[in-house]
Amino acid sequence: MKAAVLAAGLGTRLRPLTDLRPKPLLPVLNRPLLGLLLKQLEDGGFGQVAVNTHHLAGMVHDFLQAQPWSFHLSVRHEPEILGTGGGLKGLGESLSGGPFLAVNGDILTDLDLAAIYRRHRPEAITTLVLHDCPPYNNVWVAAGAVVSVGEVPPGKVGPPLAYTGVQVVEKRMLDYLPAAGYYNLIHGWQEALAAGERIEALVVSGHFWQDLGTPEGYLATHRRLLRGEAPGLARFFPDLADPLLGPGAVVGPGVRFGPGVCLGAEVEVGAGAFLENTVVWERARLAPGVELRDCIVAAAVPVAHSARGQVLVS
Repeated sequence: MKAAVLAAGLGTRLRPLTDLRPKPLLPVLNRPLLGLLLKQLEDGGFGQVAVNTHHLAGMVHDFLQAQPWSFHLSVRHEPEILGTGGGLKGLGESLSGGPFLAVNGDILTDLDLAAIYRRHRPEAITTLVLHDCPPYNNVWVAAGAVVSVGEVPPGKVGPPLAYTGVQVVEKRMLDYLPAAGYYNLIHGWQEALAAGERIEALVVSGHFWQDLGTPEGYLATHRRLLRGEAPGLARFFPDLADPLLGPGAVVGPGVRFGPGVCLGAEVEVGAGAFLENTVVWERARLAPGVELRDCIVAAAVPVAHSARGQVLVS
């Protein structure tokens, strides 16, 4: 089994955090998001994985090279960002023959990726994994196949569904993607459908799924994981607790916690502080009496004043 991870995005919705660290390396309960996804692929038995990079690529390369992955890993750097279509084209061409799983690098899910790969049938040019997620519902399905993406189709169809960011791709799908330059994958799907190709719809439910592309989504991921909403991911977080304290974290006397708190390694929280729905990256220092609600604190940041709904990077 082969897989491609689209990890080259700029992460603009997460700035200024992504000015400091690329989105695939944002910590989720103190583990890099990309590492969690690759561990899922490793556990699923994938033997070949390709990852693309662009923004702060050196940090991603260093992380990947430092891990002893059991699969064959290739990294494809994009000096010019190519978008979802161009990125998929390059990653697909770097993998050996046959279909491959493709996963967006800014989601977290407990879907069984190996089972999804095996469900794909070669008569479909692509199998899209879909679910009902109203903010993103723009894929229409009939009789188990996708009939339209992004545009309401003519005739009577059921309610739209959302793309999970997970698909299985036949190599001939790459023929609908340009050889060079930026390209949106949605246009490739639309061209394939117009040419009479079958795009299979694999509709899933009852799973954990979260987009981490915004500060709100990032905090929601932590909240949901700390509430135990993703039992399929529990093996990656063996010491799950709320608050979750990273190695060497120091909490002063009288500190109080609401739900949804994660402290990174060597974080210092001063006496009498209060934290709720807040993620604090490694080595940050919170002054005594500070109150943080709905905040993200970047690595090594000194926090002297209370805040609500802020991303603190200095």
